[in-house]
Amino acid sequence: MKFSQKQKTAMTWWRKSDKQALICDGAVRSGKTLAVGVGFFLWATATFQGRNFAVCGKTVGAVRRNLLGQVGGLLREMGFTWTEKVSRGTIQVGLDGRTNTFYLFGGRDESSAALIQGMTLAGALLDEAALMPRSFVEQTCARCSVEGARLWFSCNPDTPEHWFYKEWIQKAEEKGALRLHFTMEDNPSLSEKVKRRYRETFQGPFYRRFVLGEWVAAQGLVYDFFAQLERPQPPQGEMEQWVISCDYGTVNPTSMGLWGKKNATWYRVAEYYYDSRAEGRQKTDGEYADELAALAGGRTIRAVVVDPSAASFMEVLRRRGWKVKKARNDVLSGIRLTAELLRRGRLVICAGCEAAAREFGLYRWEEGSARDKVVKEHDHAMDEIRYFAATVVGRDGDRGGVFAGCVRR
Repeated sequence: MKFSQKQKTAMTWWRKSDKQALICDGAVRSGKTLAVGVGFFLWATATFQGRNFAVCGKTVGAVRRNLLGQVGGLLREMGFTWTEKVSRGTIQVGLDGRTNTFYLFGGRDESSAALIQGMTLAGALLDEAALMPRSFVEQTCARCSVEGARLWFSCNPDTPEHWFYKEWIQKAEEKGALRLHFTMEDNPSLSEKVKRRYRETFQGPFYRRFVLGEWVAAQGLVYDFFAQLERPQPPQGEMEQWVISCDYGTVNPTSMGLWGKKNATWYRVAEYYYDSRAEGRQKTDGEYADELAALAGGRTIRAVVVDPSAASFMEVLRRRGWKVKKARNDVLSGIRLTAELLRRGRLVICAGCEAAAREFGLYRWEEGSARDKVVKEHDHAMDEIRYFAATVVGRDGDRGGVFAGCVRR
């Protein structure tokens, strides 16, 4: 396998540097994860014998999927022994009589810090460190108390208000850390075709973060390109499938969209939007179920994708014979996916969907937040469209079934 100069530096910096940590941040698919992973195991094996280390990710599953699979294969080719004990969450890695144990941890939330508390470590690798809670990262760092211990970080950029950017990247020199900033050009295994696809996938702040590798704030309209998209009349002829998506509200507005699939494209051909505050009257679950039936218009609806918090409404729909699917509700990954599908023409908002078009022109990022947040206004059609994108279409396109999964960065 061919490596770039920056990848080689990430794998070998520890031989000549007195730095205590390595931080590799930058664009997606830039080769930083592989370089950090290989370097970490090379360093640990060359430096220690019989010691314990931590390998951390957002979840243990993510560590195995994103890091260990490829790294383990390369190390085996280099002559390392690699023995994983899944039930214990450990891997034993050895070479030339040296063997160390690597514990796998998931830094999912604030409670995760307790998992690693009390351990004595000779080093730790934290993959996607910006996705982990500060308490978990700091607890992991505190556990690395063996003489000669070092920290290895990799991450994609986030907002410049993120604690990891402020405490580690901006203070890299103060903390004795070597920072290497990666772009897609630092990954020689990436073809120009793949690079172009990633450039076309992201927009706005996500383009600047995941393609350019910049730590930038999300600001302005969430879908700032929508005004340039065509809004055609619904296509003529039969649709291959029909699905309805719904964001349910009692005091807040209720938004429903009727989606038809034709030639790998999903068209939002009609909508229902009711604002109880503006109308001066709230509707019951039963009345909203009647409105949904009217929107369906006698068509065969494969499923109704519903706001996951609308338990009572989902129950009413099930009793009336509708096939109900609880929506996937990860906001940021859903927004990225929806933007990608709209730009690629996989989702089309047709003429007549005026409530959705109005919200596209008002839906904005919250400014000055330490984390990406959208302003909780004019977001009901936006949530409903996002539910549909994440639950039905999915980042990789639907694979013959109506509910393909949505894959997270």
